Amino acid sequence: MITPNIQTAAYLFASLLFIFSLSGLSSQATARRGVIYGIIGMILAILATIAGENMDGYIYIILAFLIASVIGVMVARKVEMTSMPQLIAMLHSFVGLAAVLVGFGSFIDPDVAQMIAVEKTIHMVEVYFGIFIGAITFTGSLVAWGKLTENISGKPFVYKGKDILNVVLLLVTIVLGVLFVMHMNEPHAIIYLYIMTAIAAFFGVMMVMAIGGADMPVVISMLNSLSGWTASAAGFMLGNDLLIITGALVGSSGAVLSIIMCDAMNRSFFSVISGGFGQEVKTGKKMEGTVLSINHDEAAEIIKEAQSVIIVPGYGMAVSKAQHPVHDLVEKLRSEGKSVKFGIHPVAGRLPGHMNVLLAEAHVPYDIVMEMDEINPEMHETDLVLVIGANDTVNPGALEDEDSPIYGMPVIEVWKAKKVIVMKRSMAVGYAGVENPLFFKENTVLLYGDAKDSVDKINAKVIG
Repeated sequence: MITPNIQTAAYLFASLLFIFSLSGLSSQATARRGVIYGIIGMILAILATIAGENMDGYIYIILAFLIASVIGVMVARKVEMTSMPQLIAMLHSFVGLAAVLVGFGSFIDPDVAQMIAVEKTIHMVEVYFGIFIGAITFTGSLVAWGKLTENISGKPFVYKGKDILNVVLLLVTIVLGVLFVMHMNEPHAIIYLYIMTAIAAFFGVMMVMAIGGADMPVVISMLNSLSGWTASAAGFMLGNDLLIITGALVGSSGAVLSIIMCDAMNRSFFSVISGGFGQEVKTGKKMEGTVLSINHDEAAEIIKEAQSVIIVPGYGMAVSKAQHPVHDLVEKLRSEGKSVKFGIHPVAGRLPGHMNVLLAEAHVPYDIVMEMDEINPEMHETDLVLVIGANDTVNPGALEDEDSPIYGMPVIEVWKAKKVIVMKRSMAVGYAGVENPLFFKENTVLLYGDAKDSVDKINAKVIG
């Protein structure tokens, strides 16, 4: 058993470790150190909480901790990087469900009845808000998981009157909140919580259902932010300062990341978090022209002749696990004095930083991994661009086709290079569900097949 002062000091130190963790995760070079800080901070926080005053049920807490830790390790070791977005979405749903359960638990807690009127009113407002945001996070994350696993269609689900219904339900939620606080001392007050929870759960479902596949990376970041604010709300309900601070850190950092990603996709942050408010479903123009394809021998010859190469990876590289043979190809080209760089779109893959993590895993030098804004000005002077499994992030329709659902989204302008090789399994559309005019450009050729297999065959010709 530790005193409240020691527990507060432990919480403060854990909070600093979480801040150092977020700071470390801002760069590939310091990411591992950031993760270690986070692990140490969480272990310290758990131990300080368990050892605090007025803590009962140690056996159940320790047992739950051990079971959850084993499950976590097993899942982490099993899940591939390509499935990481789905895992994160599912974990966000757990945070939301936990907040809902904590909210109802706080409402029926006998100690709450002993609070003075003002204190109890504030607490009930916290309970109401915590359950509301928790229910939205729970169901919204489940739908995001369904879309990412393709158990639910990635197309936006919109219907006539959606916006009006959302506004009406929001007003009903506010009215229910007022009634809940006014009747908080009466047994039937919990009915207001039940109705509000159902409305919030519906909000969560429809908010993510209305968001198309092109915006899913933003959704993951947005849900990350919501899970943070949910944790913070749970902290207020439990009177836990560390949970409040930690939740605020996750919530604010997730919100900033969401805004950055919305800017990268030319999307309004508020329109995304409102569930595609006023969204129109567009399909883009029908593609016309001829698509040229080459074999692996021809691709190898083009690569040998190029003096400057830019590689633009996408989700296809992650699926095929081609990052390691890509690294070998890069090392060979650089050893011959050729300029080789990577161009990374902010939303490449289905998770913020997805490509950066894969390249770091393959030990690609950090200094040749460039962001979209850094690499686009170099396209005019580049001999060859290798597009490996990317689609929507290199789609010229984002700049040229006003009917495209991704119109206005900044993309990597690969078509401005002298030659473009696109590695794809087929002519299938990307996650946004729109055709790509890049494939019909005169300076573009397609190399069909699995990305890893294709790079391996090219390496056999280039490296020998």
